[in-house]
Amino acid sequence: MAKVCPILNKGSRVGGGYSNRTRATQFNPTGSVRKYPNLQKKKIFIAEMNKSITLLISARAIKTINKNGAYATLKKAGLI
Repeated sequence: MAKVCPILNKGSRVGGGYSNRTRATQFNPTGSVRKYPNLQKKKIFIAEMNKSITLLISARAIKTINKNGAYATLKKAGLI
């Protein structure tokens, strides 16, 4: 399973590492680091459909569901 949030389509990104030694020297390459989204396994109850589903979604998507409602958010994402 890919580590991607189905609601916000957040996936992994490549970020730069930062070495503490960089502060002491002029140049010290550290290479790239892959950073993953904060995915949580969450059981969501949809009142309009009177059922619950389990999703692997990001923490930001949980906040979006709390703000806009489960049915509206999942319908917009195409999961319902």
